[in-house]
Amino acid sequence: MWPASDYTRITIESAQALGHRVMSLSNPDRVVLDIEGADLASLQREVANKVLSDDPYVAQLRVGQFNASTVRLVIDLKAGVKPQSFVLQPVANYGHRLVLDLYPLVPPDDLMAMVQQQEALVSGEPREKKPLKDPLAPRPVMIVIDPGHGGEDPGAVGARGSLEKDVTLKIARKLKALAEQDPNLRVALTRDADYFIPLPVRVEKARRAKADLFISIHADAFVQPHARGSSVFALSERGATSAAARWLASKENDADLIGGVSLDTKDRYLAQTLLDLSQTATINDSLKLGKQVLAELGDINSLHKNYVEQAGFAVLKAPDIPSILIETAFISNPEEERRLNDDAYQTRMAKAILDGVKRYVAKNPPVRSTIAALPKQDPGS
Repeated sequence: MWPASDYTRITIESAQALGHRVMSLSNPDRVVLDIEGADLASLQREVANKVLSDDPYVAQLRVGQFNASTVRLVIDLKAGVKPQSFVLQPVANYGHRLVLDLYPLVPPDDLMAMVQQQEALVSGEPREKKPLKDPLAPRPVMIVIDPGHGGEDPGAVGARGSLEKDVTLKIARKLKALAEQDPNLRVALTRDADYFIPLPVRVEKARRAKADLFISIHADAFVQPHARGSSVFALSERGATSAAARWLASKENDADLIGGVSLDTKDRYLAQTLLDLSQTATINDSLKLGKQVLAELGDINSLHKNYVEQAGFAVLKAPDIPSILIETAFISNPEEERRLNDDAYQTRMAKAILDGVKRYVAKNPPVRSTIAALPKQDPGS
């Protein structure tokens, strides 16, 4: 189980494919999942103590034998949800998976919550909104930070067992905290907990937030432990700048296969986000942003390449937002893995990224006049 404010995911893994049927019931709210070919005793063991008290949507799980060939899983809810189920074929270290995603009927407004939090006083009282003294002064810059991987997709695994998804979230949180100290910056995370987000949904979150900049944070891995150094990537329209960049983009783009995405959901977000692949100006701005960040990273770590590389990263395909992907270090390198798990070094990494962003913003202030109102979200978003 992967509980989060965006949605709660329940995954049942098995040696062979499982047939299933899903029903939503009310009074009280619950979801019923009938599973064909499952073993009752095994499922009873697995659901024990799986529900966390702070799960936003699930109160408890109950299992019973519905008929000779079907086990019934009843999900008692704290609030009504929109369930979405699908099956996944074996991939990476996973066998067959039956996935049930429980989306809130009214999706949380992440951006509005972020704005309210940043505009609150220490006492908790809302700060009085005042117009800018200079109407021509630059408005605050909206930055969306994307901690790579999450949930069932651990990303790369270090020699000592460190998970990329954990390292990226810690660095992203530190980067957000540092950026929030600057009154000229607004910041939001694509995820602030351990759960999976499809790549197109990450892009859509940035576009919904009217982001000026999008920064995806990762920790690279290679088959040889001696590979080391930080890297910054931008999108490419004409192919990768190196075989290594092409390989890395392919590996990162496989996240949706590992994390598990309903094709219906994926196609919907692709239709919404890949509106314009003629994005030369945006890519040029991404390269400028990446160059500034790479220069700052070079002060705290060796650089794998001393220039911004390019490849077809799906998470960088917002057509109107300068976007970069940062490989902070090689988690497969024992020395760099140790540093990536060091709290002080994570802070230094976050500060270097922020310094690069500020240098870019100083030379390229945002041109849009306001942060536009958010469109209504689909319940599945």
